[in-house]
Amino acid sequence: MAKIALLFALFVLPALALASRPMRNPYNVQGRVYCDSCRAGFETSATTYIPGAKVRVECKDRSTMQLVYSKEGTTDSTGTYNIEVTEDHEDQLCDALLVSSPQHDCATASPGRDRARVILTGLNGIASQKRFANSMGFMKDKALSGCAEILKQYQEFDE
Repeated sequence: MAKIALLFALFVLPALALASRPMRNPYNVQGRVYCDSCRAGFETSATTYIPGAKVRVECKDRSTMQLVYSKEGTTDSTGTYNIEVTEDHEDQLCDALLVSSPQHDCATASPGRDRARVILTGLNGIASQKRFANSMGFMKDKALSGCAEILKQYQEFDE
């Protein structure tokens, strides 16, 4: 019985203590928020990046889709956000999503560009703690003049 207690104290108790601690190296979710000036649905040469936009990282339970984690952040002067996540979300679905834009004429989330999936676990072979999310965007209420010429650059011609 003494051997079992000793083995328990040597192996199980340290593992429990480590599991209850926050991560030493938290994940850093990074991405950019843009204003789609041409209402193209993607970034163009007329795209500007939005300082002061609010972004949230949310993680949901994969089976119940219940929200289990949420943390908000704000973009800097370059339209880039960095949100620190201190927990591993191994079997959860995590997304960065748009919350709000400080630009009143560019405050409608672009369909399909309003969220970006991020993987927040160390059990997938990714060595870095930095997680890059795809850029997310809001659309201008009205496209800028000159956008027709810009969008012509992206057209494909079958010849």
